[in-house]
Amino acid sequence: MWIRSTMAYRASFAMTTFGSFAATFFDFVAIMLMFSRVRALGGWTLPEVAFLYGLSAVSFGLADLVIGSMDRLGRRLRDGTLDALLVRPAPILAQVAADRFALRRLGRVTQGSLVLGWALTRLDVDWSVGRLLLMPVALLAGCGIFCAVFVAGAAFQFVAQDAAEVQNAFTYGGTTLLQYPPTVFGRELVRGVTFVLPLAFVNWLPASYILGRPYPLDLPGWVAWTTPLVAAGCCALAGLAWRAGLRSYRSTGS
Repeated sequence: MWIRSTMAYRASFAMTTFGSFAATFFDFVAIMLMFSRVRALGGWTLPEVAFLYGLSAVSFGLADLVIGSMDRLGRRLRDGTLDALLVRPAPILAQVAADRFALRRLGRVTQGSLVLGWALTRLDVDWSVGRLLLMPVALLAGCGIFCAVFVAGAAFQFVAQDAAEVQNAFTYGGTTLLQYPPTVFGRELVRGVTFVLPLAFVNWLPASYILGRPYPLDLPGWVAWTTPLVAAGCCALAGLAWRAGLRSYRSTGS
């Protein structure tokens, strides 16, 4: 329904999609401006950082397209409109995710794909079978990890009632963090996004394997292949958190 509503005004859709593309492109422009003054950032060249950026942007863009409307849950909790979803014969999670589905978010995916494609043309990578297979696996698993973060943030809103910005700190903030190499961050922060909130599995670890660079925290080489398992575990935990939050919902009380 929301897609049909969007496509009813094609000029507006084109302009908003381009706006989404341009807004995210400025993030990469900032990185390019840094490299106009330095040759490497934390030991990573511009094509390598662009590769990190592309993996993160595409994974997050897909998750944002599919389930990015979860940050609207807090508003529904406050005004009681979540009750209308509870009486419909459809999963609540699917209804919340589809709420005001924004097809314009394809602009972010397109922009990230272009940067990723440019990086691949500039990198000198020995493309073995393993590296070729890890590329789509990393993108899909990264999307799954971000989807889990979206759902977990939405589940937290059942407790906090108005926690959209807290959720955004881990979703939008997380993808911004991953656009830069792990070597520019403190060791404790890298540990946190590896073992606590495993965002490092979105691009840092797969990219280290594909580019043949040392792993963050001196992890073993096989860790990059655990990305799908990490994504599945994150989705399972997020699903449990969502069910717990939904069971605790008691409407607005009015």
